[in-house]
Amino acid sequence: MVKLFIGNLPPEATPAELKTLFEQYGKVTECDIITNYGFVHMEDKKSADQAVENLNQYKMHNVFINVEHSRGKPKASTKLHVSSLSTDCTGEELREKFEQYGTVLECDIVKDFAFVHMEKAEEALEAIRNLNNHEFKAIDMSQRLTREAG
Repeated sequence: MVKLFIGNLPPEATPAELKTLFEQYGKVTECDIITNYGFVHMEDKKSADQAVENLNQYKMHNVFINVEHSRGKPKASTKLHVSSLSTDCTGEELREKFEQYGTVLECDIVKDFAFVHMEKAEEALEAIRNLNNHEFKAIDMSQRLTREAG
């Protein structure tokens, strides 16, 4: 799996539209939009390279988008889904909460839920044990542990 960063997304862009655009070059396994940027996970490097080559500076809704290989976390990490977030919860606050239990590689809030990527599975499990159904900023958090393909 290869993760691509998509920058400068127009507000009208949808995950379904982004997925359809990238599927011209290969299988898309995941597609997320976070405000004006997003991430597309493609099944193999050749497809991802073709997408970068052909879609960087592609005009979407009259806006030129940026497409590049993501320079993020290492491939092996544990991804937690955090639901029922308060609208006033910031990524920084959420990151700080989870960093009490280990290294947070990435923290992305999408509307009222988030994805928190932790470096080690045992740290993620410790965070789940301590934060599942925990009230934080007047909301109840619940996590679902999933393992990212590496």
